[in-house]
Formats: sequence, structure tokens, C-alpha cells
Amino acid sequence: MTDAYIYDAIRTPRGKGRKDGALHEVTSARLSAQVLDGLASRNHLDGYDVEDVIWGNATQVGEQGGCLARTAVLASMLDERIPGLSINRFCASGMEAVNLAANQVRAGAGAAYIAGGVEMMGRVAMGSDGAAVAVDPSVAIDSYFVPQGISADIIATEYGISRDDADAFAVESQKRAAKAWEEGRFDKSIHTVRDVNGLPILERDEYMRPGTDMQSLGSLNPSFKDMGETMPGFDNVAILKYPHLAKINHIHHAGNSSGIVDGAAGVLVASKEWGEAHGLTPRARIKATAKIGTDPTIMLTGPVPATEKILRESGMSISDIDLFEVNEAFSSVVLRFMQAFDVDHGKLNVNGGAIAMGHPLGASGAIIIGTLLDEMERTDQGTGLATLCVASGMGAATIIERV
Repeated sequence: MTDAYIYDAIRTPRGKGRKDGALHEVTSARLSAQVLDGLASRNHLDGYDVEDVIWGNATQVGEQGGCLARTAVLASMLDERIPGLSINRFCASGMEAVNLAANQVRAGAGAAYIAGGVEMMGRVAMGSDGAAVAVDPSVAIDSYFVPQGISADIIATEYGISRDDADAFAVESQKRAAKAWEEGRFDKSIHTVRDVNGLPILERDEYMRPGTDMQSLGSLNPSFKDMGETMPGFDNVAILKYPHLAKINHIHHAGNSSGIVDGAAGVLVASKEWGEAHGLTPRARIKATAKIGTDPTIMLTGPVPATEKILRESGMSISDIDLFEVNEAFSSVVLRFMQAFDVDHGKLNVNGGAIAMGHPLGASGAIIIGTLLDEMERTDQGTGLATLCVASGMGAATIIERV
């Protein structure tokens, strides 16, 4: 097998996913194209230099449909001979794009790929694709489907995570993200979004609320309590699946859940020989990848079994990992991961996460891989693990090691 290496990773700043957000007038294809052009320019790619562009996004409808990956290639400066593959593993789409690219390189099916993803949540609303897992009764009833927010609250109830626990985690995410920006920790990877005249539109994550504290979060009402308790109510569905739970404790709200944002990210993955031929030095080796299906009702516990699987298959233990990036879809998701593996918060999401900066669904997996690599280099750490929970009950993980 040929080893697969990361040569570069960039992301756009994340804009608020609404009509007054800084990126709202930029289409999914154009934002993706800016990332592709950024990687091509930084690494002096010319002509048919990469085998394919693998691009993830979760809501594949409207401007994000129709093989967005190929559209992005055509909208970019890349050679038209480079094709494009759009994939969807919901929130892990960007990570799965990187993992698929790595495994293609390892198998000898092309020497270099650009992989990543995009989500313009302010332009293409989450759920607007009418996913069958949620709306088709023949599937939803048998799988005890509940919305993700209810799933996050089930995790909190099942594993004893309190509202104060979730809020404290959210406050810390905001503090860490603000400090990371202040100290320039994202400078290596941030790719400024520009308009057609080349003028900057967004240079910094727009969603952050660094003044967040326990008092301000304490004033927020739980976001999913009404949909859970109003008859017939999703809480009843959950309790049918988990009859040992007397009731669901609704602890999540906008302040301790991931933000709805627009954003894109890309990673250049290639073999050592390709890098040598192009005069490029690899930054990390993709050591292992994993994906797994999990209980579709509690849905968001996937980072735990995905991590167990990737460690088992790579012959590693949790103590072998120096740094962790666990996507902050909801506070309880990350708190459950820390609980399951007894992970020190000082090694996990050290620069904040999606609660502070937002979760552009199809891009987040690629974002956290790039963030992990930057932090490994900054702190001179050797091995890192990135993982995400995934809608409808899945998990994905990637282990990288510096070279």
C-alpha cells in the first residue's frame, strides 16, 4: 500500500448562515471554487495535477445538487480534465471526502486528490432535501426517528450530563476560539473570501460570541423541549426505544449547540512520490480512517464507537493520541466522548469548536482535520485524532501523524 499524506489544508472563515451573513451572496459553487483555487495557488498546481476533486455536502439540492464537485471544478481555475465527485455522509461529508481520497491514494488509484466540502446553510436550508430517513414513515417509524436536538438531549439524559455541564463546555469553547484568533493560531489555514473584484468579504469567523458566560446561557430556554413534549411528542418515541428513561432532560439550546453557518474547506492529499515530483513537503501522514453505523435514535454517539474501531484496527490505544478534535455538534456529544475515554479537556478542541465558530455541515470534517494538523505543528505533537457524530446514526474518524 502507498502511504497517503496531507500536503496542505485551508478553510474559509465561517459566515453566519442567514440573509445578513457576510457570505450569503456567495454561491456554494463559487465558495468551493475559491478554496480549490487557494490550494492550487499555494501549491503551484498546474494542469492535470490531481486525479479528482472529492467534495462533500449534506444538503444536496438546488445549488448544492447536480454533482457540486464538478461544478466547483468548472468554476475554479483547475484544469477541466480534473473530474469531480460529490459525496454525502451528512456532517462527516468533508472528513469522508478526505478519507476516501487517502484510501484511493493508498490503493494506487491516482496519486493526488483535493478533498473537502462546503455547506451554505443560509442559502440551502438544512432539511430542505426532504430526507427519507426523517419524512418517510416506513423508515422513520421503524427506526424510532427523532430530530438531532432530541438525540443530543437523550445523550445528556442517558449519561448524566447536566445543563450546567453543557453550558460550561460552551463557554469554554467560546473562550478558546477567541484566544486562538487573538494569537493567530488559524492564520496558516484561513483563506479570505473575496468578491468578483478581489476585495475581501470575510477574513474572520463571523459567528463567535466571545462575551458568552454562564449567566447569559442560563437565560436561554431549551430549544427542543416543546417538540419533545408536545403531543404526540418525540420524547414518547425516545422512551419507547429507551423505556428505562423516565423522561428526557432537555438541556440544549442555541448557546450550547453548534452554530448554523456558511463555509468551505479543502485538503490536498497525495503520495510521497507525487510530492517529490512537485517539490512539495508533506505535513502529515493519514495513518488510519474509520466509519461506523450506530443507533439511529440516540444518533450522535458515533464518535465513541468510531474511535474504538479506528484504534482497534490501527493497533493503538487512546493514550497514543496527543490531540483530539471532536466536532461540537452539541455539548453532550463531546462531553460523552470525554467521559467514555477519560480524555483530558486540555488535549481536546484546544482552539474551540463548532459551538463557538459554527458547523457548516459538509465542510466541518475537513475543517477539523486542518485545525488538528495546525495545532499539532504549533505544539509539536505527533499524533492526532479527529472524529464527528453523523445524522441518522453514524460516526467517522481519522488519525494523522506528523512527518
